Amino acid sequence: MTTTHAVRADELVKVYGEGETAVTAVDRVSVTFPAGQFTAIVGPSGSGKSTLMHLLAGLDTATSGSIRIGGVEVTGLADRDLTVLRRDRIGFVFQAFNLLPTLTAEQNILLPGELAGRRPDRPRLAQVAADLGLADRLHHYPAQLSGGQQQRVACARALMSRPDVVFADEPTGSLDTRTGAGVLELLRRSVREWGQTVVMVTHDPVAAGYADRVVVLADGRIVDDLRAPTPDGVADRLQRLGA
Repeated sequence: MTTTHAVRADELVKVYGEGETAVTAVDRVSVTFPAGQFTAIVGPSGSGKSTLMHLLAGLDTATSGSIRIGGVEVTGLADRDLTVLRRDRIGFVFQAFNLLPTLTAEQNILLPGELAGRRPDRPRLAQVAADLGLADRLHHYPAQLSGGQQQRVACARALMSRPDVVFADEPTGSLDTRTGAGVLELLRRSVREWGQTVVMVTHDPVAAGYADRVVVLADGRIVDDLRAPTPDGVADRLQRLGA
């Protein structure tokens, strides 16, 4: 990284619709996400937290404002350049796993690299699989894996190429408490042991408590920035927002 900030947004705005039906989902948000930190974004339903993450990750286009990933200005990038940026510098973990059912766990993990034309890094694959408890599941298909195992495969896919930033959108939303805790521990380990940067959207105060920092959104704006958060502290802040 050429900067201490993995991701930075300045005066970010996202408006859906036009005229009287226009809805401002993200309203002049300026925020930085330091490299090597685990940040959670929380807020009431409809607060704009998932929209903000999709903008930061280059999955949606801002109405106005600026987004930088490392030293690269994302806003205004051509589609091809944006695709390369997402492929080479960003990892994604989503609630729905997004695994291809006709590929094994190993093939799913290696797919982004293969699409980029990179030769498989077998030592890295072995390390990630071992660290995520997947060494004996690599040749299984998604249908042969539990929900927690599928989410760990999704985490392995996101971490495999050592991206600058891993974005996680409700990564534990469809998992039971024990399995969800395991995934959150993995994300935290990826920050502390592997030096990744993780930005996670969640509605769950317990999940947010795993982060180093919690950014609180309401009505498309940042209303609080909590350091060394606790589940109780996050829950109290959300309760005061009516969440």
